[in-house]
Amino acid sequence: MDYVMELDGLSKSYGGKRVVDSFSLKMEKGHIYGLIGPNGAGKTTVMKMMAGLTGADAGSIRFFGSEDLDKMRDRISFIIEEPYMDLNMTARQNMEYLRLLRGIPDKSRIDELLSFVGLENTGKKPAKQFSLGMRQRLGLAMSILPGPEIMVLDEPINGLDPEGIIDIRNMLKELCSSRNMTILISSHILKELSELCTDYAIIREGKLVEELSHEELLQKTHTRLALQTDDVARTATILEDKLNLHDYKITHENEILIYERLDDLRTISKTVTDHGLIITRFNLEGESLEEYYIGKVGENHE
Repeated sequence: MDYVMELDGLSKSYGGKRVVDSFSLKMEKGHIYGLIGPNGAGKTTVMKMMAGLTGADAGSIRFFGSEDLDKMRDRISFIIEEPYMDLNMTARQNMEYLRLLRGIPDKSRIDELLSFVGLENTGKKPAKQFSLGMRQRLGLAMSILPGPEIMVLDEPINGLDPEGIIDIRNMLKELCSSRNMTILISSHILKELSELCTDYAIIREGKLVEELSHEELLQKTHTRLALQTDDVARTATILEDKLNLHDYKITHENEILIYERLDDLRTISKTVTDHGLIITRFNLEGESLEEYYIGKVGENHE
């Protein structure tokens, strides 16, 4: 399998303290990876080594199968700790400066991306007057402008209100699906990562605790969809004939518990309702990502 990013045995110490310890991770193209860990676990240090902001004491990094990292980083965008921008310039001026710096010919991309992140109407307001959430949005637009194949984002939803978090989630999903972009994202908002990521890497005290896909997470947390309609027998027929779903059971309360395709709830719901059935219950049940995470890293690291 070809990986767009390979971290192998990365280690880093500061002042004699090991903050990253033999950390390894391989990332496939078109996936969204969530890097999860408590404060001080080494998440930002891993990202800084990837960006070339600090060197590794040991281990290796490969981007797109190459160890020519300076050249390969031209195909990657990074937001580490906080977006970099000139706070005295407007959103458009920051974007135009980056466009000229990177030699990007298509000026129309600026309007397209400012609209994409919801900053098209900020006018002459300098970035220093932006809220933290607005700066995060501008940082995301600046990261997308060069057309990267990989984005590495350290806490990109920090400071956003719930509506802003949903907007950023939808933007990242769109980038992944429409441009086949690979994204590595860290966040302390684990519920949000559970709705965004295709894969997870749990880090504690600089070490990789576990790497798993979203499907594996659902299996390990015993997640299931509890579905109830006005006609359980007909619903079961539709699940099998129209959705090719077979991993389910019907309880004595005429509730259908579904154990597969839990990452495609919209299709399940739409197919059932499109066939004239009324859904009276439609809930995901099971251990959450937060609960699973705490079980891995310990209560004291919540």
